[in-house]
Amino acid sequence: MSAMTEDGTRERTQDPAEGRRPGALPPMGRSPRNRRELKVKVLWIGVWLVFLSAPVGDLLSGDHTTRATVAGWLGLTAFVGVYLSLVFRNMGRPYSGHTVAALLVVLGVLAPVLTYAFGGDWLGLFVYVSVACGATLPVRAAYWAIPGTAVLMYLVGLHGSERAARDLIFLVVLIGFAMVGVGQLVRTTVELRKARATVAQLAANEERLRLARDLHDLLGHSLSLITLKSELAGRMLPGRPGEAAQQVADIERVSRQALVDVREAVTGYRRPRLSVELAGSQVALTAAGVVAEVPAEADLAGLPEEAESALAWALREAVTNVVRHSGADRCVIQLLRRQTLDGPMLELSVEDNGSGGSGTGPGNGLTGLTERLEKAGGALEAGRVRHGFRLVARVPEARGADVGSGA
Repeated sequence: MSAMTEDGTRERTQDPAEGRRPGALPPMGRSPRNRRELKVKVLWIGVWLVFLSAPVGDLLSGDHTTRATVAGWLGLTAFVGVYLSLVFRNMGRPYSGHTVAALLVVLGVLAPVLTYAFGGDWLGLFVYVSVACGATLPVRAAYWAIPGTAVLMYLVGLHGSERAARDLIFLVVLIGFAMVGVGQLVRTTVELRKARATVAQLAANEERLRLARDLHDLLGHSLSLITLKSELAGRMLPGRPGEAAQQVADIERVSRQALVDVREAVTGYRRPRLSVELAGSQVALTAAGVVAEVPAEADLAGLPEEAESALAWALREAVTNVVRHSGADRCVIQLLRRQTLDGPMLELSVEDNGSGGSGTGPGNGLTGLTERLEKAGGALEAGRVRHGFRLVARVPEARGADVGSGA
């Protein structure tokens, strides 16, 4: 299905695989899939390297011998490399438990050794040890490892920087436990993503089973009847051609009806449902970093199936456009009942605060939606508003339907 453009010919495009606005944060718990996501994650991780300014400044001060300076640079490089490896891998494809434990031991050895050797300016390394413990260890193990890191830092600080160590204790504990919460959030996000994929797969399998049952019920009787009448026509053909012709006519009638039934079953299988599209819109917009306001429930009482299907297609196209082309960060979806001169109408409104685009004529997406809605007796309005773009689709309700105040 081709995505429509808001003004028909909007040219700004985005990688469909990403499905997010440029500059949006990559999904939590997932490895970077392209260069842009890698840059964003490097930036967020790099901000926390501010605690390395003191060790780097100490090495550049010239207060140490050449051999000590070289050893300090090598130790600091190894420490940062292990830390970044742990943090990066934990965001998507974490190491095994034994590997994580071994790398944490390396950090736990390098931090006190370097601090003891070079002085209090290196106490900031314990912040990274605490962060690594909170982000990679199980919750129960992190509850012991983080305070242990703070105690170890204080003991090392007694060597000559007790005041600095005392000032950092709270920060080490706070950041460590904060990372425990972040780690829990990442794991929950990954589990929810897997659960959502499983639910979608189960729903697809259920639809396949439903279609298989429908086709079996529809075609089983028809094909059995066609087989029986074909056998009867074959036996009657030599001596009773008139009765055989009647059987052949019955075969033609049954086969035509079976074809109609199959088409209706397939049409129902492909017809989208508005309630399903509303739920999918919430998921798609949220995943794209767009703040979404979506009706919690869809009151579809008295709405014909063809009209519901037309609104569902309109919602799907509009949300696809918001996600891929609008550059919006907010989208409001409303479902309202209105009394018009033509009778009661159900109105779907999708409005975003996106900008950009060019062109003067309607695109294929808008044209297709207009034709689909007109076939259902409805209409489509789409155009720019003061702070973005709005699409309104209306379809008539069944006669005699109760008109409410709104969704």
